[in-house]
Amino acid sequence: MSDLSRHCPALMVSAPASGQGKTSVTAALARWHARRGKRVRVFKTGPDFLDPMVLERASGAPVYQLDLWMNGEADVRARLHAAAGEADLILIEGVMGLFDGRLSSADLAQRFGLPVLAVIDGSAMAQTFGALAQGLAHYREGLHLHGVAANRVGSAYHAQLLAGSLPPGLHWLGALPRDEKLALPERHLGLVAAHELDDIDARLDALADAWEAHASPALPPPVDFPEAALAQVPPLLRGRRIAIARDAAFCFLYPANLDVLRAAGAELRFFAPLAGEPLPGCDAAWLPGGYPELHLPALSRQTHLREALHRHVEAGKPLLAECGGLLYALETLAGRDGPAYPMAGLLRGSARMQARLSGLGLQSVAVPEGELRGHTFHYAKAELAQEPLALAANPDGGPSREAVYRHRRLTASFVHFYFPSDPTAALRLFLP
Repeated sequence: MSDLSRHCPALMVSAPASGQGKTSVTAALARWHARRGKRVRVFKTGPDFLDPMVLERASGAPVYQLDLWMNGEADVRARLHAAAGEADLILIEGVMGLFDGRLSSADLAQRFGLPVLAVIDGSAMAQTFGALAQGLAHYREGLHLHGVAANRVGSAYHAQLLAGSLPPGLHWLGALPRDEKLALPERHLGLVAAHELDDIDARLDALADAWEAHASPALPPPVDFPEAALAQVPPLLRGRRIAIARDAAFCFLYPANLDVLRAAGAELRFFAPLAGEPLPGCDAAWLPGGYPELHLPALSRQTHLREALHRHVEAGKPLLAECGGLLYALETLAGRDGPAYPMAGLLRGSARMQARLSGLGLQSVAVPEGELRGHTFHYAKAELAQEPLALAANPDGGPSREAVYRHRRLTASFVHFYFPSDPTAALRLFLP
């Protein structure tokens, strides 16, 4: 064990499947321990923007993504080591079911020696709850299933039945009741963004209060996190100003991406297109993903921003437009059943929202600046009147292979890039 290792109690919060209540339990745990004076750091497994927004509000600290492929193991190791130096408790919310995917939550837990908390929806079972927990605990050798929590329990007696069904060696860590008032609202891409919920803190406090009724006060066992450092970021953007759209229409921003830009020396200038804020004076700009489809009339009225972006691109200044940013960069965007609204018109093309997912999965794409990793997740179908600069590859062999388009120094794609996957390539997107 290295003298520079750090030790911190940690839990991977997973489940048998999606929809069991991982985010609710992770949020309840984070808020409950934070209210008890603990410093809690939360991570999210996989490329996700919406769950981390809720978990950041619950814990009071930024939530970073951990993905063995998108980040790479060295990046994951460095982030966990850093968190262990400042936290009393680390929580990592899993993705899908515990063993689902080529690189699953179980893989991440085993790679870093993380004990697992299994969240099981107990609403329609009693003693079978214990059998399911037993199966999760023994399905794969070397995985440490530390404990179990129940979601959607009907009563204190129901929780007692579930807890009593657990085999020896599995800890009962808590439960949440079946109560619509505790549900976190959802829409087509997942949870409603935390900043859109006026009562988000009341909801999180209610989750923590409900958790307290059945919670175990004991912290999970400490984990050893060996010394590791984040990759060095070259100071390629020193003295450069980057304008970044950030509001309800453009809200999908990895904290790690912002860290890379700042570490490279950039001055970040945020602006809110929906509020009519102008494009700040800048050397480069970024239109990240989000929900432009929910704000079509407001975005269509931003004529000054549209004109400023045209001047920006025609002057040869860099602009990155990701997913929702790509949709706004097109000539028109339409909802599923409504009319098409004029957008920025930086690229010739149009898009319409669909009833089903149009793009899903991890992506790797080689552009002239280098090779970047990221993911795609959207309901839009776009038609552009130009050939793509590059086509992404899906490491899992899935059907989604997103195009990257280039006009002058405008780079546009449905791919959400993870800048630390190749910091130099990412920074070059913001250079002339």
